Amino acid sequence: MDKLKKDTVYYHLPGLFEFYELYCVFLPLYREHREYFYDWCEIGSVYGAPADCIWGGGRVGGGDCSPQEILALMREYGISARLTFSNSLLREEHLSDKKCNTLCTLFSELQGKRNGVIVHSDLLLDYLKRNYPKLYFVSSTTKVLTDFEELVNEIKRDEFLYVVPDFRLNKAWGKWNTLSQNQKEKVEFLCNECCWFGCRERKLCYEAVSRKNLGENCPDHRCMAPDAREGYRFSKAMENPGFIGTDDIKNIYLPMGFNNFKIEGRGLGSALILEFLLFYMTKPEYQLHVREKIYLDAMLDLF
Repeated sequence: MDKLKKDTVYYHLPGLFEFYELYCVFLPLYREHREYFYDWCEIGSVYGAPADCIWGGGRVGGGDCSPQEILALMREYGISARLTFSNSLLREEHLSDKKCNTLCTLFSELQGKRNGVIVHSDLLLDYLKRNYPKLYFVSSTTKVLTDFEELVNEIKRDEFLYVVPDFRLNKAWGKWNTLSQNQKEKVEFLCNECCWFGCRERKLCYEAVSRKNLGENCPDHRCMAPDAREGYRFSKAMENPGFIGTDDIKNIYLPMGFNNFKIEGRGLGSALILEFLLFYMTKPEYQLHVREKIYLDAMLDLF
């Protein structure tokens, strides 16, 4: 990967497959009107997975556009593409899946920025390392590493270029300052999680998604969090003790030596993804300009 710029924030955005149409409109705007956007941030990657990928995890994938079109778009704008293959329940027989292997072959082609895979399973990681060494690997937040020492051990693993901690460690600033600069550059904070801060069933929730992606007949995970029926609300995420906003990023994390920040949202609608792009990347005085240009594009169905 390219050397990180010291004073630059790299956002890792959701919906590589799921929100392809939105990025087809947003990325030209981002390039042609760079003055609309903060000069201290860039797009580090876009991540996601198409429907019917048994290696998928975290969320059930979506989107029906071709991976060739997606890769062409990312290459045109010099952005790394990441496959979200964070299924936690994979077995040896799943490794031969044709669709997932074909995607890895395509994403391994070195044309432009190097592409990556977000993984949970060590079984899959070992397989990918052997068969697709041109890809880089990201340790998934679905591991729910809430113990800081366990997280440090994960960061120390040479296999991973980035590690995404559980969001409940986001504000453990005293502990984060104990890392070396090289270790800090591997940390990718999840900014906008809406999950209940006191949740004890996060792993079970992710396992239910993994079973669905494997095609197993299983019930949905029943979330017991307060207000779970409301679903995702950005306003509620902002009240979460683990929420990271732009002021936190600029005034706390960046001066501490952290550059990488992940925005969640693959399972949400494109209108809400646009709100994330406005909040995290767009100068307030230009947010209406961006909204108008996006909403007036007749190709997009944002609701």
